[in-house]
Amino acid sequence: MPEIYKNPVKKIIPSKLETGFQQFLYKHAGKYIPKNMTPNQVTLVGALGGLFAVISTLLTWISPLFFIGTIAELFVHLAADDLDGYVARTRGMSSKAGAYFDLITDVLFSTFLIIAFGLSPYANIEIMAFAAPVYGIVNVTAMNYIIYFNEFLFPRLGPIEAHISYAAIAVLSMIFKTKTFFTVFGTGFTIADIIATIGMVPMYYEMIRLEIQLFKRLKAEEK
Repeated sequence: MPEIYKNPVKKIIPSKLETGFQQFLYKHAGKYIPKNMTPNQVTLVGALGGLFAVISTLLTWISPLFFIGTIAELFVHLAADDLDGYVARTRGMSSKAGAYFDLITDVLFSTFLIIAFGLSPYANIEIMAFAAPVYGIVNVTAMNYIIYFNEFLFPRLGPIEAHISYAAIAVLSMIFKTKTFFTVFGTGFTIADIIATIGMVPMYYEMIRLEIQLFKRLKAEEK
């Protein structure tokens, strides 16, 4: 069994956009979180935001205007996802269970939202099927960094970049709707498919890079 570290997890965030957004939230929103609210309750708020984002996306079969709900709930999820850690650290309420709850809800949210995009009229499920596993695999890798090295290593393209991509899909899908821009092997690419494909390139690179880096560090530890 790996050694379980007792020291606080070292957070490594290479994305300046992610760092800047977190600091903005901590400064302007952190002080308004009720004193009796626990980190897990903040995480639950984010999880509910993610759930309603998925539901709103599925409802775009009725009208593309439901993407407005997707965008609003994306912000709720993103804000809560950053603030739960802030509450845990500043109030001395950090826990392994809380960290797991945070990571697993992120994985579920991202996976099911991408699937919901694929099931909507505005994207192809074949394209979204390739995008859906990436965030989950990155988070599993992050869990292993925490277990073995007591580090929470974010990818260079972190949660805020992912949420911006999801919001861009929602906004542009309302504008271009189901318009096909080009066809590849019989699959017509909508604006949602194009954004997802462009986003997959750096995310797959980051996923593979982090996995190889973790493997090399673990091999070095064994020597």
